[in-house]
Amino acid sequence: MIGVLSTRAPGQDPHILTAFREGLKEAAFVEGQNVAIEYRWAEGQYDRLPALAADLVRRQVAVIATMGTPAAPAAKAATATIPVVFAIGDDPVQLGLVDSLSRPGSNATGIVILSAELTQKRLELLHELLPAVTVIAALLNPANANADSQSKDLQAAARALGVQIHVLRASTERDIEAAFTTLLELRAGGLVIGTDPFFNSRSDQLAALALRHAVPTIYQFREFAAAGGLMSYGASITDGYRQVGVYTGRLLKGETPRHLPVVQSTKVDLIYNLKTAKTLGVEVPLPLLMRVSEVIE
Repeated sequence: MIGVLSTRAPGQDPHILTAFREGLKEAAFVEGQNVAIEYRWAEGQYDRLPALAADLVRRQVAVIATMGTPAAPAAKAATATIPVVFAIGDDPVQLGLVDSLSRPGSNATGIVILSAELTQKRLELLHELLPAVTVIAALLNPANANADSQSKDLQAAARALGVQIHVLRASTERDIEAAFTTLLELRAGGLVIGTDPFFNSRSDQLAALALRHAVPTIYQFREFAAAGGLMSYGASITDGYRQVGVYTGRLLKGETPRHLPVVQSTKVDLIYNLKTAKTLGVEVPLPLLMRVSEVIE
């Protein structure tokens, strides 16, 4: 039996679970046929994760697969013996999940989806798109352990670019709505969405608000641009969770986490929504357009 510990709510981001199950299938495991899965959902309330992880441990699952960066430390803290597989956008060594990428040295291993370390690059891309804009906002989730580091990275990048940045914070849907109101009061000409599972699960809401308030916005995953957001820059979240499924299957077959090195995603994509750009009256400079991986029309 597998335990899945997710920061999301049931039914959110179904493509992630689909990718996870595809990975399990690659390892010859199919839910309902030769493996059972116990799901635990934090529904965006990260303070619930320790209790949910402890429940999976009590049920003696064979492996805990975590979905969303905050879920990984909670699972790791709940057990030193049950294997934990993670997909995160932060450094797992700094988070204390593994000793090193090549030799995890503990009961945890997984996938690093290039994300948080690209925060500065997203600000740079937005500035390249909007060189005349001098005030930019960033939206971070204070409940995420990486919020402070992202804030520092953004402040450093803003100083280097010569722009002013305002860091707004949100950890609920109501907070997101309020942040956009504040953004307008600040007269920010662009917005960077921080890396966070809660924001990932609200890509439709964020894209709709950015379009409604006519704020050019950049995000980490393609799902945002597909939902109507202007741009995204990051690795593939679905490929990352497919690999989580593969690793979970390998652990079920008897391999140990310490022998499975942490996989780092290396390919990143710049996605651009042409329809949204036209609606916002934004024209992409040719040098930037030539680096776009995909144009959504």
